[in-house]
Amino acid sequence: MNAIKKVAFYTLGCKLNFSETSTIARNFSKEGFDRVDFSEKADMYVINTCSVTENADKRFKDIVKQAQKANSDAFIAAIGCYAQLKPQELADVNGVDLVLGASEKFKITDYINDLAKNDFGEIHSCEIEEANFYVGSYSIGDRTRAFLKVQDGCDYVCTFCTIPLARGISRSDALENVLKNAEDISKQGIKEIVLTGVNIGDYGKGENGNKKHEHTFLELIEALDNVNGIKRLRISSIEPNLLKNETIDFVSKSKTFVPHFHIPLQSGSNELLKLMKRRYKRELYVERVSEIKKLMPHACIGVDVIIGFPGETDELFLETYHFLNELDVSYLHVFTYSERENTPAATMEDVVPLNVRKKRSKMLRSLSVKKRRAFYERQLGSTRTVLFEGENKQGYIHGFTENYVKVKTPWDPELVNTLHTVELTKIDEDGLVRFEFIKKEVLS
Repeated sequence: MNAIKKVAFYTLGCKLNFSETSTIARNFSKEGFDRVDFSEKADMYVINTCSVTENADKRFKDIVKQAQKANSDAFIAAIGCYAQLKPQELADVNGVDLVLGASEKFKITDYINDLAKNDFGEIHSCEIEEANFYVGSYSIGDRTRAFLKVQDGCDYVCTFCTIPLARGISRSDALENVLKNAEDISKQGIKEIVLTGVNIGDYGKGENGNKKHEHTFLELIEALDNVNGIKRLRISSIEPNLLKNETIDFVSKSKTFVPHFHIPLQSGSNELLKLMKRRYKRELYVERVSEIKKLMPHACIGVDVIIGFPGETDELFLETYHFLNELDVSYLHVFTYSERENTPAATMEDVVPLNVRKKRSKMLRSLSVKKRRAFYERQLGSTRTVLFEGENKQGYIHGFTENYVKVKTPWDPELVNTLHTVELTKIDEDGLVRFEFIKKEVLS
């Protein structure tokens, strides 16, 4: 590769994917590539795929077309979960030159030569059992906050999920490496780190290649709480059975961990939770929410819920709806169930018609709007700390409080990536919160 080549990245899916894309992009920089925006003309386009939902699958072809529109001669590579699960399907998409699986994606620069287009999509994808080593990752430069990967893979056998097939067994980064990465992020001037992984509450399993837990999740966050320079640490999605009371108690007293939890529920029906092979009952979920609210009444709690799972009758759906309606949570991430190949749920009986799934999803999304509004209303009049984002959205800058209230104020570039103490005053017509600066000064 003589001339400086340009590479662009597109990431589908979760925070974990974003952390890995950022790390892979830094590897390209070390090889002499210039990174450009995906909408620009590049010599190579890398698409980091997701296969959690059917929509992510369908979007892939549109993204390939977007790359071809920018440069019809560009080399196009597909990596990530969908690439591991269905490599041939991606390789058959017109314009795709290279498909790399779960292990190979981190060595992508080893698989490219002169970036000449291939006559067909070349596949390098290991058996998922071979994806048993850990590659640390974190994102910087893409957003105000950084996503720090601490764990990968999953040993759970939820009947609807393809992630173990796409990412392999549960394994963790070494604690000393997590701390080093956090320190590296801090040196970049980033104020907030979000911990991410497939099943982060399982942290410590597979650390340094050991099958047993070398450290616990609690020990991880205790150590991270002492990293200099980071103002905020946020825990991403964590399973209710792995969110221990000791962790909740520690966060309530922490210097840097914020009062925001995202806890997957999936269903408010114990009958459906059993069919899903989830590792808890709804009663445990209530206990976790109650413990959080007892110690941190102002905490934000997000919920993942799947609608339309096989066997979900009208009665069982209403059981979930009423359960969530009465629960003191702040917002919902609603997923309409879609059949995924090679999962037990795909062959279950009592399939819920698509139109019924969509109707139920709409009902829960409406409930989420009400939940978020009610949570925001309870925060009015309180004093919070806001970290401002870096994008000018129609003349406004947005930011988030420590407890995940989204605020807005007229665009001011000097606010980008700064923390300020504010009083939340009112909810705007678009559902976001306005505020008054208590002291318009950057918090050191």
